[in-house]
Amino acid sequence: MSRRKHGSKDASDPEKPEPIPDAEAVEGALWSEAGAAAPESPAPGDMVAPAEAGAATSEPSAAELPEQAAVEIARLQGQAAEYLDGWQRARAEFANYKKRIEREQEEARGRVVGDLLQDFTAILDDLERALKDRPGDGDAGAWASGIDMIQRKLMAVLEAEGVKAILPSPGEAFDPNVHEAVSHEASETQSEGQIIDIIHQGYRIGERVIRPALVRVAK
Repeated sequence: MSRRKHGSKDASDPEKPEPIPDAEAVEGALWSEAGAAAPESPAPGDMVAPAEAGAATSEPSAAELPEQAAVEIARLQGQAAEYLDGWQRARAEFANYKKRIEREQEEARGRVVGDLLQDFTAILDDLERALKDRPGDGDAGAWASGIDMIQRKLMAVLEAEGVKAILPSPGEAFDPNVHEAVSHEASETQSEGQIIDIIHQGYRIGERVIRPALVRVAK
């Protein structure tokens, strides 16, 4: 059996050190690995333009927010003012409509009462004449009191419907709006234009004269 020569080692000897790699080879390998791991640079045609990048989002910038808010507030304020104006106009129109309807109803009611009153004027005139020279004593006085009560009850019913008597007094100035002169005559007691005597009273409903009072007037 042969012996290994002292001082020499076999390639399979575990105690044999590894050869030192060349520095240039190591550096080249590192650059190769770095180049393989790095991403490819985009081609000039693949570059995204700044304008296109900004178009990808619709969010306003911080500088644009106050201006947009002011525009929106102004729009809402204008819309609110427009709605308020429309509401006020509608309210005024409704109030005018309500007043007009009430006035028309009152006028219609006055016409109906006036037409009805025409049927009672003759009766009222008779009662008025009967009481003009009423007796005050005896049975005739009691009869006159009953007639007076009937007249007052009838007038109370008419007054409840808005009817008022036009009953001028002697010496009162003649008013053609509510009086009708049946004669103009000389008078020793009344001045010119004053009422001497009342033939019969008139009637009115509100401002509407149903029948003027018939009077004699001094000249």
